[in-house]
Amino acid sequence: MQKDKKLAIFEGQQIRRVWDEAKELWYFSIVDIVAVLTESVNPTDYLKKLRKRDAELAIYLGTNCPQVAMFTETGKKRKTLAGSPEHLLRIIQSIPSKKAEPVRLWLAKVGYERIEEMSDPEKALNRSRDYWQKMGRSKAWIQQRMMGQEIRNKLTDYWKNNEVARQDEYAILTNIIHQEWSDLSVKEHKSLKDLKTENLRDHMSDAELVFTALAELSTRQIAETMETKGLEENKIPAKKGGRIAKNARLELEQKTGKKVVSGNNLRFLSERKKSKARIK
Repeated sequence: MQKDKKLAIFEGQQIRRVWDEAKELWYFSIVDIVAVLTESVNPTDYLKKLRKRDAELAIYLGTNCPQVAMFTETGKKRKTLAGSPEHLLRIIQSIPSKKAEPVRLWLAKVGYERIEEMSDPEKALNRSRDYWQKMGRSKAWIQQRMMGQEIRNKLTDYWKNNEVARQDEYAILTNIIHQEWSDLSVKEHKSLKDLKTENLRDHMSDAELVFTALAELSTRQIAETMETKGLEENKIPAKKGGRIAKNARLELEQKTGKKVVSGNNLRFLSERKKSKARIK
């Protein structure tokens, strides 16, 4: 999981974090966040008592928050309970603290606008639209990207309501769908486009977005028909939905003689547009 062991700093206090490359998420040490919120001399003990007192929170932490290897003050690596920014928001809500709001703002400042967007989704849409426009994406591409995101959201809502709750399970099913339609895993597709932490969909062509959306739309409708529940059952519609999009892709490629899956990324397209502008 680890890619970067950088420390984040909040008001002079160090907060350990680890980058999960597969999920494209920072995971923060929960006990470090608790220490900031409570100013407790023993945040580990505080967290234990909190989990005993709040059964719902204990279940949430146990279900969603992984044990991640991080370095201790003595320089040894130990596994510690860690959470993504979304998980941290749930914890912050459970701890009465005058620092709750400053911590939320701090999380947003270090790059986690998702905290803000959870309470106002329109901000997420506006932020994304502005980003894509600055990168030179057309209005048609932006519309396609946003429509694809809506289709994606409906699929994840179905999973969430049918016993697929963990982010790692979302990643497994997403990868199955993607591999079925494109013949590449998500990681392989990102590698083809020379991407690291960037969002793959932000670097897709119109056609790649269309076939991704078709695969996810088909997956959801098949899952609803089959009434699948849990990870294992939902692997079946994931494969079938992806296969529908694959068949359509192969037919299009046969008719046009052009490959749908491309190694081009947003940086490449932006540079190409600038080059054409200079030639003119």
